[in-house]
Amino acid sequence: MADPAMSATPYWELTFDADGDPARRPRDRLLAGVSERKVRDLIVFAHGWNNDRSSATRLYDRFFAPVPRLAPAARIGYVGVLWPAMRFSDEPIPDLPRAVAADAPPRPALDKDTRHALLETFPGRAVLVDQIARLLEQQPPEEAELEEFGRLVRLLVEVVAPGPQGLFAADTVAEGVPQSEPDMVAGSAAAACEGFAGALAGLEASGAQRGFRLPNPWDGAHELLRQATYYAMKRRAGTVGERGLGRVVGQLAKAAPGVRVHLVGHSFGARLVSFALRGLPEGVRAVKSVTLLQGAFSHYAFAARLPHDARTGGVLQGQQNRVDGPLVCCHSRHDSALGTMYPLASRMAGDSRSASGLDLGRALGAKWGALGHGGIQAVPGTRAYTLAEALRAELPASGCVNVDAAAVVRRGGPPAGAHSDILHEELARLVLAAGRIR
Repeated sequence: MADPAMSATPYWELTFDADGDPARRPRDRLLAGVSERKVRDLIVFAHGWNNDRSSATRLYDRFFAPVPRLAPAARIGYVGVLWPAMRFSDEPIPDLPRAVAADAPPRPALDKDTRHALLETFPGRAVLVDQIARLLEQQPPEEAELEEFGRLVRLLVEVVAPGPQGLFAADTVAEGVPQSEPDMVAGSAAAACEGFAGALAGLEASGAQRGFRLPNPWDGAHELLRQATYYAMKRRAGTVGERGLGRVVGQLAKAAPGVRVHLVGHSFGARLVSFALRGLPEGVRAVKSVTLLQGAFSHYAFAARLPHDARTGGVLQGQQNRVDGPLVCCHSRHDSALGTMYPLASRMAGDSRSASGLDLGRALGAKWGALGHGGIQAVPGTRAYTLAEALRAELPASGCVNVDAAAVVRRGGPPAGAHSDILHEELARLVLAAGRIR
């Protein structure tokens, strides 16, 4: 067992590197321990924007804590997935007091914690990180310097051959659209920075935190770095899910044929567990439910046909059929990170004359939105519930299910909004309901 201090036991950890290769000893302990402990239902949780073990395990401990009380007769085991993601220090972490997160330095300076996280996430690129930090600190007024900043960011996040992550880059702009590099990095950096700065100014104004001021394009530059880094993490989440977790679930089904696996993911962790479905060996039906909490990937990911291009489907089209139970997507309109910044980042519009800032993010949301903001789209037969309804009713035995969790996923200020507000007993109850764990 990985952590005897965990309140819900038995608990194991699965650790993966950036290419999806698991640490063998933790994996082998899990494969042997599930049978030894006579586990029937195994809840596997993948974190999102965390970059260290302690913050991830705090999240798992808090989320799992009420489960033994809610299902006292069930034989449940718990797994925390650890994978090399990163978090900018000015973003909230589930289970971290909000006053601590609020102490982060204002944009656009690159604080020491974020610099350290970038160095850990992109090893061997210290010179690039130093150059990026210098430009963010100096904020030169010339447009050419913004373009140079964009060039440095592109070099920082580019795929390094010959690893497998390049195979997971084709959908980092929009699921199903073959493009290996996001427009915001490949195109004009100055235009991207201005777009992000306008969106941030709109979010701050909507939060009534500041008076009117003209957007600073270097605020947008900081956001460009953040979003480009998240594209790298998004790519990595797909790699770890399909090449890592999916294969381990297949090994688990062979080692403990009776175990019922329930996958849970937050943010990019939701993407990770969804891609794990694509990595399941043929014929494996061990996954009995999937619960996606504020998933940070396209709301068309599971669609057989995209509404704006009927020739193309989502990158995960049909993968919900690999689940021997429901695939439940929790979404909240209070999640500003997914409601405004995600669609804006997913498709930096070439024509910025029609809208700007917050309005541009909203206009793009219908086409480039995230499922954690508005739920799964364009999948026929998808059922929709409020959270209260989902907890009262028996959920469908299969297929996609949207659950509006805005009643509890609501706390948080701009720019992230409620993205990390997931530590609620109601959501733990939903995981149990999705898996019919009693």
